[in-house]
Amino acid sequence: MKRRGDLTTPRAAGRVGVSYDPDAFGAFSESIARFLGTGRYLVWQTVIVIVWLLLNTVASKSLQFDPWSRGLVLLTLVLSLQASYAAPLILLAQNRQERRDRITGETDRDVAERTQNDTEFLAREIASVRLSLSDMVTGEALDDKLERLGAIVERLADQVAQLTASPTGQQTEDPPATLTDSR
Repeated sequence: MKRRGDLTTPRAAGRVGVSYDPDAFGAFSESIARFLGTGRYLVWQTVIVIVWLLLNTVASKSLQFDPWSRGLVLLTLVLSLQASYAAPLILLAQNRQERRDRITGETDRDVAERTQNDTEFLAREIASVRLSLSDMVTGEALDDKLERLGAIVERLADQVAQLTASPTGQQTEDPPATLTDSR
């Protein structure tokens, strides 16, 4: 017999048995599990068991098909058979639901991570915009600077006019204003 290196996965080729679609069978088992978990199923099963017991204990011997004297063997067999099929179908449905929940959880984590990254990026962008805006000149500051610049230009124009008006080009009694004085 040839040994395989990986024993964690079942062999696909050479399987003996019936081939089936696992998704279709899983959907079928989920529908059975959903039905077995309803109140309607429990009511119907209780009614059937009560009728079974009444027919086999109270009814005449000719109507009894699973007599009390034999211990209701057929009822026990039917309930055991139902339980032996219901339990694996319910487990299969739970496994499929767990797989879906795991995939949904992974997707939710990925979305949350992308959202957090986007939020951090936007926070950095907002911070850079705030810094850029703090370096910008506001309207009031610009008006102040323009007024001071206008005053300096007027003083310089007055000085130029005085210099061109005096015949010798000598300074008048007012010393000329410098640009550093008005700051």
